Amino acid sequence: MTIRANKEKGRRLQQWVCNQLLLLLPGVKPDDVVSRPMGSNGEDVMLSPYARKLFPYSVECKNQEKINLWSAWSQTTNNSNEHEPLLIVGKNRHRPLAVIDAEHFLQLTGWKRKD
Repeated sequence: MTIRANKEKGRRLQQWVCNQLLLLLPGVKPDDVVSRPMGSNGEDVMLSPYARKLFPYSVECKNQEKINLWSAWSQTTNNSNEHEPLLIVGKNRHRPLAVIDAEHFLQLTGWKRKD
């Protein structure tokens, strides 16, 4: 694939994430969830303060046929600042997957540690 095609593929995943957030987050408008231009530093999906309050994640998107998961996760955590890192990975003819920290995932389930 050409560099241009790779960037377009990545842009499609970012826009998919933005569209999903617009559908799921109550009261969020298109200006609240924006896909960052390809090649920009920082997280891939920019959120307004209102959208961030509803969705406290820093999103990195990778739409690649072969992905170095640990390298992608490192980039995600480096870009996350004070927000919880979230890596969205995509591949042709597959549904996107979300990657989050395992301890954070277990906290989300509501299970309490036995002491």
